[in-house]
Amino acid sequence: MENELSALEDKLAQLIQMSGKLRAENNQLRQELAHALSNSRLNSDKMNAAKARLEKLLASLPEDKT
Repeated sequence: MENELSALEDKLAQLIQMSGKLRAENNQLRQELAHALSNSRLNSDKMNAAKARLEKLLASLPEDKT
């Protein structure tokens, strides 16, 4: 019985340790995801601005009358 309790305590300690590691990893991944989403929005905004400038430039070019 003593050995079983000791083994259970060891397993519980491992579970607690693993849970802490997974929690830390999860927090890190959440931060990385937030950063990636922020970069994605920034890049999307830049692309939209570039698209608008190109469309404006194309609209200002004279039409080809060939």
